[in-house]
Amino acid sequence: MTHRKLQPGKLVIASHNAGKVREIRALLAPFGIEPISAGELGLPEPEETGTSFAENALLKAHASAQGSGLPALADDSGLCVAALGGAPGVYTADWAETQQFEGGPGRDWYMAMGKVEGKLAELGTDADRSAYFVCILAIAWPDGHTEIFEGRVQGSLTWPPRGLLGFGYDPVFVPEGRSETFAELDPAEKHAMSHRADAFRQLVATVFS
Repeated sequence: MTHRKLQPGKLVIASHNAGKVREIRALLAPFGIEPISAGELGLPEPEETGTSFAENALLKAHASAQGSGLPALADDSGLCVAALGGAPGVYTADWAETQQFEGGPGRDWYMAMGKVEGKLAELGTDADRSAYFVCILAIAWPDGHTEIFEGRVQGSLTWPPRGLLGFGYDPVFVPEGRSETFAELDPAEKHAMSHRADAFRQLVATVFS
């Protein structure tokens, strides 16, 4: 299979998540790419109807590429907890969904972290707390060509949440070999070891080199 190279210029980041956009912008900075988010372009968020990370990433990348006429990079990532059979997995963001009276549904990540912890607590004090974050990066071009990459970072869950950096489940995730949570690590340090960085290294080796 021939891989397609990404040329310098505009690339749509198919996300409305400010934290995720910030991380991807930082990773793209050295490559002459001008990242512009789907939110900035006013592109709608497609419904994530896939049953895998790859399906959802491709769905978002295709939607942004078609809507903008530019190549688009989408990320679908989540937390997989061993003792919960890999949950929340592809439904990671859904566990944070909350109904708000003003402005429609929102996301409460503290509530989501609490749900995971509650399910682990039900399993007893010796429950396996190992977990990993997975990230699928998909690039789609307006003509339908796609490239896809998967990254992972292993770790374990802690409670209560610690740290004010990061986003999502970062405050309860301790990466392997460290004692700090992702939310306690300097963003540059997190970027160097995260699931997104792992997938991004593969993307760089394929579409930039």
